[in-house]
Amino acid sequence: MNAAVQPDAAEVRRMRESDLPGVVGVERRAYDFPWTLAVFRDCMRVGYGCWVLLADGRVTGHLVMSMVAGEAHVLNLCVDPDWHGSGYGRTLLETGLDHARRLGVETVFLEVRPSNTRAVDLYRRTGFCEVGVRPEYYPVRQGKREDALILALEIGSAGYDEEQE
Repeated sequence: MNAAVQPDAAEVRRMRESDLPGVVGVERRAYDFPWTLAVFRDCMRVGYGCWVLLADGRVTGHLVMSMVAGEAHVLNLCVDPDWHGSGYGRTLLETGLDHARRLGVETVFLEVRPSNTRAVDLYRRTGFCEVGVRPEYYPVRQGKREDALILALEIGSAGYDEEQE
């Protein structure tokens, strides 16, 4: 991580077509099974909430969320491994949660690998709670599969606590 750049020095904005090479590059550095360029293009085409985080003039993270009928789903939250621990994951997540709140979303869901302890910790610190498990959801090397934790966060007027942010 570049210790000289703090989260407040980053810019979060809507994802553009021109960002996609950088987004895919971050995916490839962060995940063994990254999303493809075509998947990101499809997400943008259908109108999902897609954001990038820029630091040092380059894409260092991204967030993709779907929102419909009072629910949102975090589909992809990724920060370049060089920037882990920077607070950028939380910055991206809060951007998505704020947007969802403005659209009247009441509950946000996501799946996460239990082995991704950094992400699990971020989600729990943000107030997400485990509501289920999807058995053998994620691919892993050697053809095995890993379960997904299903997490949820109530952000509607009855469930959202402003103190969490």
